[in-house]
Amino acid sequence: MSGQRHDRPLRRETLAISQGYDPAYGHGAAKPPIYASSTFVYPNAQAGKDAHAAFFDGAVPEKTGDATSFIYARLDHPNLAMVQSRMAALDQAEDAAVFNSGMAAVTATMLAFLRPGDTVLYSRPIYGGTDGLLNNLLRQFQVKAEGFADGQDEGVVMAAAEAAMRTGPIGVIMVETPANPTAGLSDIAMTVRVADAIRLRQGRRPVLVVDNTFLGPLQQSPLEQGADLCLTSLTKYAGGHSDLLAGCVSGRAELVGQLRKLRTTLGSHLDPYNCWLLLRSLETLPLRSERANENAAKVAAFLTAHPKVKSVTYLGLLEEGQAGHALFKRQCAAAGSTFSFKIAGGEAEAFAFLDRLRVFRMAVSLGGTESLICHSATTTHYAVPRERREEVGVDDSSLRISVGIEHVDDLIADLSEALEAIQ
Repeated sequence: MSGQRHDRPLRRETLAISQGYDPAYGHGAAKPPIYASSTFVYPNAQAGKDAHAAFFDGAVPEKTGDATSFIYARLDHPNLAMVQSRMAALDQAEDAAVFNSGMAAVTATMLAFLRPGDTVLYSRPIYGGTDGLLNNLLRQFQVKAEGFADGQDEGVVMAAAEAAMRTGPIGVIMVETPANPTAGLSDIAMTVRVADAIRLRQGRRPVLVVDNTFLGPLQQSPLEQGADLCLTSLTKYAGGHSDLLAGCVSGRAELVGQLRKLRTTLGSHLDPYNCWLLLRSLETLPLRSERANENAAKVAAFLTAHPKVKSVTYLGLLEEGQAGHALFKRQCAAAGSTFSFKIAGGEAEAFAFLDRLRVFRMAVSLGGTESLICHSATTTHYAVPRERREEVGVDDSSLRISVGIEHVDDLIADLSEALEAIQ
């Protein structure tokens, strides 16, 4: 299932097209077929026993991809094996586990590596769904959460870790960088040092998970920076067409294997058709990202110069000497195309602006071919208490924008006309 062997390593743009599928396995089909089967036939009784032993008794569930390694689609199936192989290659990981949504991936990760009495140390702001999981649902299982607002200051992160350890051992450090919705950066390598320091204090090293959704595998490599696991909502840039839900966790095989086994119990695997859609989408991820990034740079420059815009968080605007510039250059390969900006005024002015847009679509999510925009405080972060939102810069003037691949002149003209609605 790993595709043809090559004497030299392939670049990720090539792996995005070829990794995980060998036409010889699919009867010579140039593109992978959809394996719409819920169960798989054993060639003999011993093969059935061997397949179950490999999946349930091994540290890592079997993933050879040959015809005798599949049992039941909830455990694994050919299209899922293809996607996982491709995502592991793109993330430069030993293995990957793919789920039926980004939140399914987040939830499985927390359930796998946390126990009652543990604490999660997490960066703020963070995606609203993750915030709700950490601060609400997990509390029902006696798991507490402690956040830190400046992921670039080692003293701030360590102080939050000290506070967290007073409430229970830290089982997971969850860092989202760039952050949703502000695009704020956290220093992954520095957080690795914090994780090591925590191990010396409590005798157990927390699992460091980095949510890489805003940039994805082509523009940031958390595992190279020392993270234990890289988590990505594949719904966004990887899927890229706003027509599927999926999530991925990649990293060391021993950790991913635990997630694959838990996924079997939770039933949160990705189905064959959506795996096939994802394989299709990953092929054009480099091209889509390049065009969206070019558009985003021009849109951000326009917004920065507009008198009715107070601030713009686009990473490409960071200049040498500014906070975060050196980290951005060291940690990220590009600025991405999702960021926030603040308009002059509050909710009323933001709504008047949004209602005038015609090319930008007013919706949550990001990373699609189409440009999207939303009012974070009343949509993606509606359930986050106002005080916690505003502490990290998400107020009633904040708008999150995901720049797509339309003609940039149309995008700028749309924004310009809508900004005229702000009185």
